[in-house]
Amino acid sequence: MSQERGAIDLSESAEIRIGKKAFITTAVIILCLIILSGVLTQLIPAGSYERVLVDGKELVDPQSFHLVEREPLPVYRWLTAPVEVLYASENSAVVIVISLLILFIGGGFAVLNRVGVFRELIAKIVGRFGKSRYLLICLVSLLFMVFGSTLGMFEEVVALAPLVVILAYNMGWDALLGLGMSLLSICFGFAVAISNPYSIGLSQRMAGLPVFSGAAFRLLIFALLYGLLCLFLVRHARKIEQDPRRSLIFAEDRERQQQFYHAARSAPEAPSAGGRGINRAVTWFLCCFGGILGVIAAANLLPQFADLSLPAIALLYLIAGVGAGFRGGLSGREVVRTFLKGVGGVAPGIVLILMAMSVSFIIERGGVMDTVVHHAAGLITGVSSYLAAYLIYGLVLAVNFFIGSASAKAALLIPILTPLADLSGLTRQTMVLAFCFGDGFSNVFYPTNPVLLLCLGLTTVSYTKWFRWIGLLQLIVLLITALALTAAVWLGYGPF
Repeated sequence: MSQERGAIDLSESAEIRIGKKAFITTAVIILCLIILSGVLTQLIPAGSYERVLVDGKELVDPQSFHLVEREPLPVYRWLTAPVEVLYASENSAVVIVISLLILFIGGGFAVLNRVGVFRELIAKIVGRFGKSRYLLICLVSLLFMVFGSTLGMFEEVVALAPLVVILAYNMGWDALLGLGMSLLSICFGFAVAISNPYSIGLSQRMAGLPVFSGAAFRLLIFALLYGLLCLFLVRHARKIEQDPRRSLIFAEDRERQQQFYHAARSAPEAPSAGGRGINRAVTWFLCCFGGILGVIAAANLLPQFADLSLPAIALLYLIAGVGAGFRGGLSGREVVRTFLKGVGGVAPGIVLILMAMSVSFIIERGGVMDTVVHHAAGLITGVSSYLAAYLIYGLVLAVNFFIGSASAKAALLIPILTPLADLSGLTRQTMVLAFCFGDGFSNVFYPTNPVLLLCLGLTTVSYTKWFRWIGLLQLIVLLITALALTAAVWLGYGPF
């Protein structure tokens, strides 16, 4: 086949890799944040809340704040922090697992491409939805939003986003739309949190609310934001269909599209290129993919399994790639060579992850986060219930820049915010809603979030281009969610 529209080349060169320009741009941004974090540890007094164990969970005592002796990191350790997070941070195990995940995804992805697994699967999808292009956008986005809102799925999107980006290429769109259908959608769902166990479930339990109560109001917000997201994504699809050069990443995406593109019109007539070998490889991959979905479900149904979910997904991706390579007819040498080439393409992403995680590491070692939370909480005391809702929203947004984990933020903030909400006349349900909004939406906006950096790194999208693409959308979401909080206060959103 020729390399025109309607053709596909899934040769061994068609692996995901991190672009040099995107890497440098993102690294510079994070380096500036590392320096800023170090400066803050020099300027803000160190303080601490006492931690207590309640039902096996470590929570803060809201009345125990006190200043402590400052032990800021010396300047040279700001620069060594990306290495120290591997062994000296509370999140060291998470960092190592994420690093393995990105390597296994890169290597497995390259092998799966080499044997033509994605070509076969996506040709069928394109053939089915070729005449219902915008319906496909809405269905994929709904699927990811539901996963995020009900299962609390977020980190797991790293394993799925590259597949959706390839689907976008094959429909004639760009990587931004692929990330919009996957990463952006799952983040919107996570933030609305109909039954998200990591945000709404945990924070409601800690605030003394019935778990997953108030879901009807959140369902209305879900529907509203889903409509907004579909409008945003379909509008972008139409724009680049009219003129592909209007894409913010047209130049960066052009080469990748040539590698992965398979036009919808010609997909049904395209002959199968892999015979029985391709069929065996596709079957193997689908079994492994089903295993990945099973792991995601198990992590939410069995809390004790949650910590093992990412390692299990990484292992399944490795098994999927290597197994499909052998079943697709590759020799052991070809499988190893292709896998290592894929690993090399994504390895620079680990550097970005280490740099991003070092921002929170510096703040943690400087002992300033509790001080910031204490003074911010003081601003909420004695204000109206409306203003209290907005201030809580803003506080969680600020803390989320440094602490990405929803459960870690809940353990720090909910015990402090609950009595403040009671004093201001704000229902605890509205307080929890403000927490979920502040915890969720900014995950795909802050360059300190490792999931965002991983997903961007696996595509051609730089952080600056991503920022430009979703900036206005984030402002609209901020306005809508602020209005939702206003309505919640006015309605006395409860049960209490």
